[in-house]
Amino acid sequence: MPPLCTAVKGFVSSAHRGMHRASAGQEGCGRRLADATFEHGRRWIINSICARPYVLLSVAASLDGCLDDISRTRLLLSNEADFDRVDEVRAGVDAILVGANTIRSDNPRLLVCSPQRQERRIRAGLPRTPVKVTVTESGRLDPAARFFTTGDNDKVVYTTTGAAASVRERLGPVCAVVDAGDPLDVHAVLADLGGRGVKRLMVEGGGMMHTMFLAADVVDELHLVYAPFFVGQANAPRLVNPAAFPQGPGRRMTLLETRQIGDVVLLRYRPRQDD
Repeated sequence: MPPLCTAVKGFVSSAHRGMHRASAGQEGCGRRLADATFEHGRRWIINSICARPYVLLSVAASLDGCLDDISRTRLLLSNEADFDRVDEVRAGVDAILVGANTIRSDNPRLLVCSPQRQERRIRAGLPRTPVKVTVTESGRLDPAARFFTTGDNDKVVYTTTGAAASVRERLGPVCAVVDAGDPLDVHAVLADLGGRGVKRLMVEGGGMMHTMFLAADVVDELHLVYAPFFVGQANAPRLVNPAAFPQGPGRRMTLLETRQIGDVVLLRYRPRQDD
């Protein structure tokens, strides 16, 4: 992260601690208003000075909104043509982010697969495949997972302040480990990625990551692919978890494109209205 971003984040954190000491005697609405006002200002300062990446969230789901079923075998929601489309999108970003649960359950490589697209990136002065990013609060990740062992690109793990030391001890040899606050702050993650030169970030799952990024109102573009079937299992992982989403009935997303890709359909939305 650039020194300016680090200094700004340190200043904001110190101001927050000072505000809490000053408002320690306040109760109820007064304290909540002070917290909300500070939070709005904190996000504005960090995002204004530490430019965040453009965030593209890409997801495939069943017609009843499931990302997978409850079997041990990964459920394939897309088809070959759509997998190729996703590879093209990957080739156009600087970093790909998935949650720790996705690494544990799917063991993804998160690489650009097409040799032609890899060569195109190299000719453009880019790494063969984008930076890999994950977010974890527990740090329960296997350093032998394919996320860490495949590709010659950088790997970055964001975790909480409380877990940073233990995660760094466990994963430090195979990736960069970054303290993203406690609780973990998506705005701090984006600011740090911006400081690393990431201009376009692709978020690929799972449901916790979709929820975190959408609820924080930092998704600039949403690619949603629907598979032509239902899962119908109550415990199957869902597209999103319950949250206070800004993209509610009063702020409908803008539909940019619909595209049939074999037996699936791609819906491309712009969630943010201030572009």
